[in-house]
This record gives sequence, C-alpha cells and structure tokens, in this order.
Amino acid sequence: MNTIQQSLAKHADGLSTLGGGHDAQRTTGMTGGQEEGALELKESSSPSVQEDLSPVAPPGSDIEESISTQEGRFHRLALDQLRLKGGLTPDAKRSQLAEEYRLIKRPILMNIDKKGADIVDNANLIMVTSALPGEGKTFSAINLAISIAMERDRTVLLVDGDVAKPSAAKRLGIKYETGLLDILDGSGMTVSEALVRTDIPNLRVLPAGKRHERATELLASEQMGKLMEQFSARYKDRVVIFDSPPLLLASESAVLAEMMGQILMVVAADQTPRYAVNDALSRLNQDKIIGLLLNKYRPTLGNRFGAGYGYGYGYGYGHHATDAESDPKSATQSP
Repeated sequence: MNTIQQSLAKHADGLSTLGGGHDAQRTTGMTGGQEEGALELKESSSPSVQEDLSPVAPPGSDIEESISTQEGRFHRLALDQLRLKGGLTPDAKRSQLAEEYRLIKRPILMNIDKKGADIVDNANLIMVTSALPGEGKTFSAINLAISIAMERDRTVLLVDGDVAKPSAAKRLGIKYETGLLDILDGSGMTVSEALVRTDIPNLRVLPAGKRHERATELLASEQMGKLMEQFSARYKDRVVIFDSPPLLLASESAVLAEMMGQILMVVAADQTPRYAVNDALSRLNQDKIIGLLLNKYRPTLGNRFGAGYGYGYGYGYGHHATDAESDPKSATQSP
C-alpha cells in the first residue's frame, strides 16, 4: 500500500489532529485485485430472503413514523434531523454534498457493472469502515446509500453491520430492535420480517438486531454466507452497503471484509494517525477493490473558492492506487 500512503501524505500532511470549522471530503478512489469471473446473477426461491417490494407510502402521507404490518416494517426516515446534522437527503439535488457523493459513487457503480479496471465477485457488496472510531464511517455509509438510492435503476439495502455499537439505523430514526443478528441466531426471523422499508422508495434498511455475545461467530456462520450470496445475486439492481465496525477495534469487521467485493475505508484528515491507516489496510486482502475516502478535509488557502470549501478527487485501480490528482470541487461534510 506504499502508493496509497504516499497519496494520503500528499493530500493530508501528517494526519494528526482535527481542527474546527467546515469540513469536506475527498476520496482516493478504488484499488482492486486481479480476480476474474463474475458471480452469476440468478433468482432464488429461498423463502428466507423473500422481500416485500410493494410501493411504500410517499413522503408527507398520513402514516406513523414506524409501523409493522403483514407487509413488513415501514419507517419514515428522520430526514429533517439528518439534514440539520449536515447529512445528504433526497431533496439535496445539486448541493455541494450531493455533487461530492455523485463523484464518490460513480467508480463504485462502474465496478458493480464490471466496467472498471478490475473485476471481482460480489462487487455489489460494499463495506464502509475505518481504522478507528469517530472518523465518519456511519455518516459516510448513510450518505452513500441515499445517493445511490437516487439512481433510476438501483435499489439499496443499508445494513447496520456494526453489531457491537450499531448507530446507522438510529441516525435514521429507526427504533426497531430486531435485525441481522436475529436472522442468524436461529430464532426463526426471516429477512422480510427484519427489513425496514422507508419513504425513499429505493432504500431499505436492515438494523443490526439484538446484541449477541457471539456476534462474530454468527457473522462467520454458514447461514451468513448463504445470506450474503442471496444479497449479492437475488436482485440485479441491488447494492448492499454495510456500515462495519472499525477495522482495528472489532473482530466482526475482518469477518465481514472477507465477504465483500468492495471496501471503502474512511480516513479522518488531520485526526487518524498514519500508522493506524497502514495497519488497517494491511488487514484487508488484496483480492478486494479497496478505496480510501478522506473525510473531514479542510482545504488550504490555495485550494479555496466560492463559499470557501475545497475538495480533491483522484482514483487508481490495481493492487495499489496511483497518486491522487487534485481537482477542485466544492463539498461540505459534517463530523
């Protein structure tokens, strides 16, 4: 990962201490291995993963925020709260943050469509993680999920995979306690019962579920492997985004990483020590497409324009990313 490290050093001198003020994001793009052969997409008749794909209630309709019916669970997302915290919402249109995530998601979607420089299995299974807590991985996972859900021909499943300290569903205002771990623990819960439909028609959420003392073993189980195969192959337009635990603090992240096709690692500029970035990257297999997203980036005086925000973007493919090239774009980011 020497070239990736050089790229980080070039754009975020030191990665030491976070300051205040408005922040921005930049991504160094995606790197991948050389695995050939795509997973064949096919319909599955397994009843354990059948989902209700009926239309959800439109925004503003007369419906409670969270309801459970025979058709499954529905929740109206707390978009106002997310917007106040600086998050991406469907009505953002051409906001700075919306434009930034359009740039971030494009190479990810190209990899899913096998139009990138590398082809990997399960490219539609994407893990968003970080080396340490507090780098913005959950915030980035939610923003990425909402941005991809705005595509005309994509559906998104956001999985709260940080089972030790789940927060993705909570940030969206979802209060259901059951979820992924309850599907895996043998209690008989099905995916259709655990999924939460939302008022964003193309977005569904799978909460982490009730805490379990053997969560790592559940995630490493044969049942989880079959579930991931279904997630990857059942729907051709499906993108599955996992909010994962930090790589250096939880064993669950290593288990999840083995099942993914793409891994997006969030790095907090001027906060994450370089040795932590190196250590986290060394724990990821090189047969995955790996990308770095530099979060909480504060532009220098020479890279300021308009409202005073800055953004740099570059990407590379292969085992190591090429040095990222600066291309000023505007974007804002909340911690």
